[in-house]
Amino acid sequence: MDPVFLSSILTLGGLGLLFGAGLAYAAKKFAVYVDPKVEQIIEALPGANCGACGKPGCSAYAEAVVKGETPPNMCSPGGADVTEKIARILGVKAEATEPKVAVVQCQGGRAEAVEKYAYEGVQDCSAAELIGGGSKACSYGCLGLGSCVKACPFDAMYMSDNGLPVVFEEKCTACNICVTTCPRGIMALIPRSQKVYLACVSQDKAKAVKSVCTVGCFACKICVMPKVTPDGSIEMNENLPVIKNIHSDNLYTAYDKCPSKSYVIRIPRPEPEIVEDTVSAESQS
Repeated sequence: MDPVFLSSILTLGGLGLLFGAGLAYAAKKFAVYVDPKVEQIIEALPGANCGACGKPGCSAYAEAVVKGETPPNMCSPGGADVTEKIARILGVKAEATEPKVAVVQCQGGRAEAVEKYAYEGVQDCSAAELIGGGSKACSYGCLGLGSCVKACPFDAMYMSDNGLPVVFEEKCTACNICVTTCPRGIMALIPRSQKVYLACVSQDKAKAVKSVCTVGCFACKICVMPKVTPDGSIEMNENLPVIKNIHSDNLYTAYDKCPSKSYVIRIPRPEPEIVEDTVSAESQS
């Protein structure tokens, strides 16, 4: 065998052994310990990486939960099942948070709201808002370009013919992505048990609201009157009413009395009980 060839083989082999030993040492020296519980929790999570928990992704949430920095019941897409799994992994008790759902806090579509101009730019709400504050005359109203719908990772939304987003409640996981995507703050998460909500976020006064939208709240304060909501379930905060008791049946009355129909009923009101008149029944017999 050629001595030069043999020398080359020995040199390369020696370098390989040297580098291999170096890499093995570095791997051991700089190894990052990962708590097995973190990996178990990551497996239990839905993997949406939606950020609803307040962390940038499922891995970050799992690490924070194991360190005790975040409660184990913050995964909205996972719901009660995931909370229970995480609690078992940690060996703790955890109460599931009340399930939530995304709602659209605006009813001012093409038929109800005034447009300042015809927008023909990039079909993105944030981009449109940079052009004179958007085409919608109401500076608080939905811009109707569907950025929230495009951002939803669960296909739980669609755009109506009237230019407003609509939520498929059965698909919504309350991941919060639509909320953070909307530049107008139109989207919100509310408890699934909430019967009625206000579908307007405008802070303008009556004249300004009426001039741009037929369904906008113009702070008439009828809904907060004692004869409408005697239990105080709605209070005024500047120019907008705020629901304080989401389970109050008086919210249905507020919906009925609202002159601009700014409220939306999510849960149909219960049918009135029919009490049989036993006295009349007996007299007829």
